[in-house]
Order: sequence, then structure tokens, then C-alpha cells
Amino acid sequence: MRRRLEFVLVWAAVKLLSLPPRSIARNIGAFIARLALLLTPRLAGVGDLNLRLAFPGKSAAERQQILRRLYRNLGWLLAEFCQMPRYTPETTRNFIRYEGLEHYLAARDEGKGVLILTGHLGAWELSSFYHSLMGYPMSIVIRRLDNPLVDSLVNHIRCLHGNQVLHKDDFARGLLASMRRGETVGILMDTNMTPPQGSFVDFFGQSACTGTGLARIAMKTGARVLPGFLLWEEATQQYVLRFGAPLCLAGSGDVEADVIANTALFTRVIEDYIRQYPDQWLWVHRRWKTRPQGEAPIYT
Repeated sequence: MRRRLEFVLVWAAVKLLSLPPRSIARNIGAFIARLALLLTPRLAGVGDLNLRLAFPGKSAAERQQILRRLYRNLGWLLAEFCQMPRYTPETTRNFIRYEGLEHYLAARDEGKGVLILTGHLGAWELSSFYHSLMGYPMSIVIRRLDNPLVDSLVNHIRCLHGNQVLHKDDFARGLLASMRRGETVGILMDTNMTPPQGSFVDFFGQSACTGTGLARIAMKTGARVLPGFLLWEEATQQYVLRFGAPLCLAGSGDVEADVIANTALFTRVIEDYIRQYPDQWLWVHRRWKTRPQGEAPIYT
């Protein structure tokens, strides 16, 4: 009964935010996000702590401004997600554009598969959807939502234009099969992990337990790894789906050392993007929850 009630509430929210024009839906989403910021002080506290760790030189006022803008962007992302079933290449022309698409196309045409290195930065749900909308469907690695009905609804929207979902519980096998077929897979690689799936690398000067699966698959298959982020540009009032050049991976012959080196490289690339757009990353995530043995916990 509880699961059905949760599904009905999510379904109703999706329907309600899909009805008004996009600009109004985004305003509603931003309002909901402002309420969430007020109603979730513990999450806001995690965000402030993370910002202090990452940017020790920023004042309390600067940190609060970043968090307010983050919540605004999350509200916008909620609205965009609900509006996505209505989007077409023509209707998105004025507010989404590519930058660096040639990097993606060249990597795809090599035929060994493409791994998109991405994270919870910008409009991550809209990014893969837009890419499929423009004729480039891909697979996305996700964690199953706790409510299977909501999970099915969300995945239905994600996959309207040919995208496919790879669940983390079938991560390695699904990725290997996709690379053998020369496909594209997007991986959110900025979440806290636990050993043995993760190893510790530097992230904003702190040891962060980070998934090594992307590095292992790339090294095993020869697939290209490209950064890819859909970022909001205030100056143009547009989202820009930005693909970077393929990353040069370590290949010393020491597999485990190369896995750590490449995982550190991927994490450093994500950090570089976050530093450029600090108010668009999910600071409320407990990114440094897993600690090296003997270290005190960061979060209480």
C-alpha cells in the first residue's frame, strides 16, 4: 500500500509539472526546492560541511549562496524531468546546445565503445535524454530506486528515445557487453563507494572512496573515455552539453596501479568541472562518508 501511495504521488507530481509551459514549471520547481532547503536542515548542513572541506577559503555567506543556487538548479532539474516527454529537437533548440560533439562522434566511430565520464553536476538526467533525443541513444548506469513502481516510471521517461538502463547490480557484465557492441554508456562517478568496489583517491584534497569499475572496463576493452556534462550557462540562459576530448589513460603494465591512477584521473576531471560550476554539484551527498582505516568519520 505504501509503495502504491508513493507511486501515485510521484506520478501526480510528474503530471502536474508537465502541464504548464516550461518557464512556469521551472519557477514551480525552484519554489519547491526553496521549501526543501528550509525543510531539510540536516541535508543543508551536509552541504555546508562539504563546501568547507572543498573550499576552505569561502565565507559562510558564499557557501550559503552556492547551496541556494544548487537547490534552485535541482528544482529546475525536477521541472525539466517532468517536461522531458514533451521535448523534441525543435522545442529544445533555444535552450540546449552541444559543445564538443565532434569529440563524441570521433570516439564513437572508432567502434570500441564510448564511456562517458559524468557526475551529479548540472542537469544530469536531462543530458542523456537530450543526447538520445538528438539521435544518439546510450545506456546509463543507475542504482535501482527503492520503490519498483517509481523506478519503472522514471526509467520509462529516461528511455523514451532509445536509451537503456544498466543497473549497478549487473554493472560489469552489462558494460562489457555494451563495449563489445561499440555502444555508449554514461557513468555517474562522483558518489561515495565502499571497498572492494571502491578505492581511495584524492577529491578536493580529501581521500574519497571511488568506484574503479570504469577504469577497469576502459583498460580491458580499449573503449574511449570522454567527460560529458550538461551545464547551465547563466550568460546565455542555456544548457550546454559539453563533451571533452578523450582522456589519455595510464598503461604502465601494472594493472592495479593503473586502475588507481586512472580512477584518480577521472576524479580529478570531475573536480575540475565542479570548480568551474560549484553551484551545480550535489553538495548534499555524503561524498566522503567512507574513510580510510583508522580515520575518524567526517559526518555525524
